[in-house]
Amino acid sequence: MDLMLAAVGWIGAALLLAGYALVSTSRLSGDGMPYQVVNLVGAVALMVNSAYNAAWPSAGLNLVWAVIGVAALVKLARVGVAR
Repeated sequence: MDLMLAAVGWIGAALLLAGYALVSTSRLSGDGMPYQVVNLVGAVALMVNSAYNAAWPSAGLNLVWAVIGVAALVKLARVGVAR
Protein backbone atom coordinates (compact mmCIF):
# COMPACT_ATOMS: atom_id res chain seq x y z
CA MET A 1 0.00 0.00 0.00
CA ASP A 2 2.85 2.41 0.81
CA LEU A 3 4.41 1.92 -2.62
CA MET A 4 1.10 2.40 -4.41
CA LEU A 5 0.31 5.63 -2.57
CA ALA A 6 3.84 6.90 -3.15
CA ALA A 7 3.33 6.26 -6.87
CA VAL A 8 -0.02 8.10 -6.75
CA GLY A 9 1.75 11.08 -5.19
CA TRP A 10 4.50 11.11 -7.81
CA ILE A 11 1.96 10.82 -10.62
CA GLY A 12 0.01 13.73 -9.14
CA ALA A 13 3.14 15.86 -8.90
CA ALA A 14 4.09 14.97 -12.48
CA LEU A 15 0.62 15.90 -13.75
CA LEU A 16 0.65 19.28 -12.02
CA LEU A 17 4.14 20.04 -13.31
CA ALA A 18 3.27 18.86 -16.82
CA GLY A 19 0.15 21.03 -16.88
CA TYR A 20 2.11 24.06 -15.74
CA ALA A 21 4.86 23.41 -18.29
CA LEU A 22 2.37 22.92 -21.13
CA VAL A 23 0.57 26.17 -20.33
CA SER A 24 3.84 28.05 -19.84
CA THR A 25 5.08 26.94 -23.26
CA SER A 26 1.70 27.73 -24.92
CA ARG A 27 1.10 24.09 -25.82
CA LEU A 28 -2.10 24.01 -23.77
CA SER A 29 -4.67 26.68 -23.03
CA GLY A 30 -4.91 27.62 -19.36
CA ASP A 31 -8.65 28.15 -19.62
CA GLY A 32 -9.48 24.89 -21.38
CA MET A 33 -10.94 21.60 -20.27
CA PRO A 34 -7.74 19.50 -20.73
CA TYR A 35 -5.70 21.75 -18.43
CA GLN A 36 -8.41 21.75 -15.77
CA VAL A 37 -8.68 17.95 -15.89
CA VAL A 38 -4.89 17.56 -15.54
CA ASN A 39 -4.92 19.96 -12.59
CA LEU A 40 -7.85 18.22 -10.91
CA VAL A 41 -6.42 14.71 -11.25
CA GLY A 42 -2.99 15.87 -10.12
CA ALA A 43 -4.41 17.69 -7.10
CA VAL A 44 -6.54 14.72 -6.04
CA ALA A 45 -3.60 12.34 -6.37
CA LEU A 46 -1.36 14.59 -4.28
CA MET A 47 -4.15 15.13 -1.75
CA VAL A 48 -4.55 11.37 -1.26
CA ASN A 49 -0.81 10.90 -0.87
CA SER A 50 -0.48 13.85 1.52
CA ALA A 51 -3.38 12.72 3.69
CA TYR A 52 -2.00 9.18 3.84
CA ASN A 53 1.33 10.59 5.04
CA ALA A 54 -0.39 13.00 7.46
CA ALA A 55 1.03 16.01 5.62
CA TRP A 56 -2.06 18.04 6.43
CA PRO A 57 -0.99 21.45 5.07
CA SER A 58 -0.24 19.85 1.71
CA ALA A 59 -3.46 17.81 1.81
CA GLY A 60 -5.45 20.96 2.57
CA LEU A 61 -3.78 22.91 -0.22
CA ASN A 62 -4.52 20.16 -2.71
CA LEU A 63 -8.11 19.88 -1.50
CA VAL A 64 -8.59 23.58 -2.27
CA TRP A 65 -6.77 23.12 -5.60
CA ALA A 66 -9.16 20.26 -6.46
CA VAL A 67 -12.23 22.30 -5.50
CA ILE A 68 -11.03 25.11 -7.78
CA GLY A 69 -10.55 22.55 -10.55
CA VAL A 70 -14.06 21.16 -10.10
CA ALA A 71 -15.52 24.68 -10.12
CA ALA A 72 -13.62 25.50 -13.32
CA LEU A 73 -14.80 22.28 -15.00
CA VAL A 74 -18.40 22.96 -14.01
CA LYS A 75 -18.15 26.48 -15.43
CA LEU A 76 -16.62 25.20 -18.66
CA ALA A 77 -19.32 22.53 -18.98
CA ARG A 78 -22.05 25.13 -18.46
CA VAL A 79 -20.76 27.41 -21.19
CA GLY A 80 -20.11 24.46 -23.48
CA VAL A 81 -16.39 25.02 -23.93
CA ALA A 82 -14.61 21.88 -25.15
CA ARG A 83 -11.06 23.14 -25.67
